[in-house]
Amino acid sequence: MAGMQDREKAFENKFALDQELKFKAEARRNKLLGLWAAGLMGRDDADAYAREVVASDFEEAGDEDVFRKVRADLDAANVAQTDEQIRAKMLELLAEAVTQIQSA
Repeated sequence: MAGMQDREKAFENKFALDQELKFKAEARRNKLLGLWAAGLMGRDDADAYAREVVASDFEEAGDEDVFRKVRADLDAANVAQTDEQIRAKMLELLAEAVTQIQSA
């Protein structure tokens, strides 16, 4: 019986660590995405814009709130990027964020 409880506890701990990594990676990805988009838009306040992008992720679950913010801001700045290009950049930056977190 103790073996089953130990195993259950191990699964719970792994799940908690996985969720923490996911949260950190998505936040880092959003910051990197904000810096990338700020560069495309020629913004002088890249760090401030990156914080706006990170904050936009708390509007709803998933990545769509972040995507919509960046999409709208790029459109407002007349920066030509397709939806596919933005989504591909989000995936690329998520992988980079995971690598950065794991190497820290």
